[in-house]
Amino acid sequence: MISRARILSLLLLPTMTQAANYTAERTTAEGMAVVRLADSSTGTEVWIAPSMGNNAYQMKVKGASVLWSPYKTLAEWKAKPVQLGNPLLAPWANRIDQTAYYANGKKYLLNEGLNNFRKDANQLPIHGLLVFASEWEVTSVAADERGAYTTSRLEFWRNPDWMAQFPFAHSMEMTHRLRDGVLEVETMVENLSSQPMPVSLGYHTYYQITDAPRDAWQVEVGAKQSVVLSNVLVPTGETHPASLSRPLKLEGTQLDDVFTALERGADGRAKFAVQGKKQKISVEYGPLYTVSVVYAPKGRDFICFEPMSGVTNAFNLGHAGKFPLQTIPVGGRWRESFWIRPSGF
Repeated sequence: MISRARILSLLLLPTMTQAANYTAERTTAEGMAVVRLADSSTGTEVWIAPSMGNNAYQMKVKGASVLWSPYKTLAEWKAKPVQLGNPLLAPWANRIDQTAYYANGKKYLLNEGLNNFRKDANQLPIHGLLVFASEWEVTSVAADERGAYTTSRLEFWRNPDWMAQFPFAHSMEMTHRLRDGVLEVETMVENLSSQPMPVSLGYHTYYQITDAPRDAWQVEVGAKQSVVLSNVLVPTGETHPASLSRPLKLEGTQLDDVFTALERGADGRAKFAVQGKKQKISVEYGPLYTVSVVYAPKGRDFICFEPMSGVTNAFNLGHAGKFPLQTIPVGGRWRESFWIRPSGF
């Protein structure tokens, strides 16, 4: 239950703030509470739906969509929720190879009877518990000369059904920052439990180019190694050198690949990109995003560059010693960002 003081603090949040070229506002779209960030100098707008997983479901530059959605309205999405825009995958990203996982040397079983996680076509648990979580609370909305910002908070530990599946008490904050036409998505996880907390989170962001057909898109994959996957798309523990042409033309190609040994610039960021005739979307990963999934199925007008804190099946492969697994110490915090940088729009 939210305290009276907490309710009052939420009601006192500003509806809109403006500074220089930037606007941040709480508003409604088709009856849904949303947050809008805008940068008038670049013609960039970002729309975030806190009640739908705190998803930045729309980003536009001069009216052209950067993020993909199969729907024309929010009502359609709310009636039939599917992954689109920028969904968070947590407390595990991608697949687990069974309905159980290891943490701190102990085996934990998933409770299928709670019906709060999905399975893929091979009946493997996939994408965690929070893709469409409605429990996010907006805690700040602001704009200044440096950008437009909003932060939302989710207290995972308050939900018994979530804790039954992942019994590590924690809270999360997600901050969206729009500056100079670039969107930063920062995620903070605070471990409130009495044991180290394993981290396997990521984002399954859907990008689109609108000035060229899908088969003409050129893709840059900034990674040195490709992770070998089984026939059910779970890593075997092996890797081999990434062998994609650079750039890669998508014509005749589909991708559902996991990459590691990401190539880092002097700023510590790894970079992935897709380009059409003039439009280009670059995605930059901070250092704690050590893995990238790239998903571009044939016949679909999107590509996903997915920043991940670990490989698919990270808990179990970390327990087996096949891939590193990040953890948060008791009382500690994990914090990382990725950046969406459109150009040529």
